[in-house]
Amino acid sequence: MAREIVLDTETTGFEPSMGHRMVEIACLEIDDFVPTGRSFHTYIDPCRDMPPDAERVHGLSAAFLRGKPRFEHPEVVDAFLDFVGEAPLIAHNAGFDRTFINHELETINRHPIHESRWIDTLALARVRFPGMHNSLDALCKRFKISLSEREKHGALVDAKLLAAVYLELKGGRERRLELSSAAMVSAVAAATRNAYGVRPRPLAPLSTRRSASSTPASSATWSRARRSGSGSGSSGFPRYGGNVTKAEGGRQWGRLFFTSPIDPPAIAVGPLPPVRGKTAA
Repeated sequence: MAREIVLDTETTGFEPSMGHRMVEIACLEIDDFVPTGRSFHTYIDPCRDMPPDAERVHGLSAAFLRGKPRFEHPEVVDAFLDFVGEAPLIAHNAGFDRTFINHELETINRHPIHESRWIDTLALARVRFPGMHNSLDALCKRFKISLSEREKHGALVDAKLLAAVYLELKGGRERRLELSSAAMVSAVAAATRNAYGVRPRPLAPLSTRRSASSTPASSATWSRARRSGSGSGSSGFPRYGGNVTKAEGGRQWGRLFFTSPIDPPAIAVGPLPPVRGKTAA
């Protein structure tokens, strides 16, 4: 199983070296390119003002963030590191998120997350779509991923969109088909391993006297079979019988009868009845 973390952040600006801070972080867990439903999300008090340009992007005001936990609080930094574990981190323009997260970690004397653990979806998109616009919005539109939930930039919404984009960049529809096929193979294998138990009661007989008497025999042999009255008929045949059509090319007539409703039929054969103006041969 390949566990990965899709991550997005929101900040007060572009450069932590200029005093800008992280104000929101969201992480989604995926396993073998399938979201598991587990996530981590928190707002962070930057302990500073919010520049108007940044607020227009993500809609987070200083008043809203005031009183939220600071990054160094265990409910933020420890919970974040525990959730991430040793999994690779997937981000769009990963250098931006990595710079801010590592700056916050180094500020409180925690080890930074090494660059080798980061997967940059912007770099993946540039390889696949060279020379094209590869922002998160542009990739969502290219892959027909709905942006209906995204009124402003938000770490949690953007992480969900990025997870869908990442799946497409790693194979998209083909990857989903592979996963579906693998699941089907596993289901079939599991089914074949199951042993059937003892049948709770015996099956009903395949045929009964009533059903055999009411079910016609093959139409190629005889037609409109019927019960021919009580007891034997005038020819001494049993009660189950019917007329047989003339054999191909022959001049025989006969009558189909059963010695019992489930025995093979027998045919009594005799000369054809006289035809008007002629006598039977």
